Amino acid sequence: MDKYGLIGYPLGHSFSISYFNEKFANEGIDAQYINFEIPTIEALPEVLASNPELKGLNVTIPYKEKVISFLDHVSPEARAIGAVNVIRVVHKGKEVELKGYNSDVIGFTKSIESMLEKYHKKALILGTGGASKAINFGLRSLGLETVFVSRYERPNTIQYQRITPEVIKEYNVIVNCTPVGMYPHSEECPQLPYEAMDSHTILYDLIYNPDETLFMRRGAEYGANVKNGLEMLLLQAFASWEFWNGER
Repeated sequence: MDKYGLIGYPLGHSFSISYFNEKFANEGIDAQYINFEIPTIEALPEVLASNPELKGLNVTIPYKEKVISFLDHVSPEARAIGAVNVIRVVHKGKEVELKGYNSDVIGFTKSIESMLEKYHKKALILGTGGASKAINFGLRSLGLETVFVSRYERPNTIQYQRITPEVIKEYNVIVNCTPVGMYPHSEECPQLPYEAMDSHTILYDLIYNPDETLFMRRGAEYGANVKNGLEMLLLQAFASWEFWNGER
């Protein structure tokens, strides 16, 4: 039986395990998907050695960047982003070859593309982690200018307290790449001047639990177009399967 899995820490909120095991059952695929909750990325070789049937892995927080040094090949896109979240495991005799890809970009761009209008030219990316790098790559590939937003003073970022209503009017696409508002802390949201938003504003939240975050709800009250990260997740899952089993 083939194995696929997810590495990260912690993994309590994993979407992938139920999605893929359901897919295998429905489609009669002789495979299983397992969560490998590893407290350090240095445990990856042990996971591979003790699971010789592994054909592919997903990678989540906090290993999307750290895992790159363990890989034999990294796709140009993933290298440009600086983060990998899909690994194809290729067995060549006793040797194991690891190929890294990024499905965040594919999932995100396909999901947000239909929402974009000609007046969407600039975007704010909330957060500076691995996912935000992929979102930045995706938005730029769609022709938008981007700025990262951070709570801290960092190079090439602006801080939340500096986001004025004028900034919201100019940067009318806002993507939340932080965990703020994720269950069980669903009463929280990024600190923004929501009252400056209108029907020209897009709020896209990578969070999918709860279905409607406070970030989305507050924007929607002022007419903003909102979307959560569930479709992106599904599109990422399709892309993972292609990376693992396609001709790439």
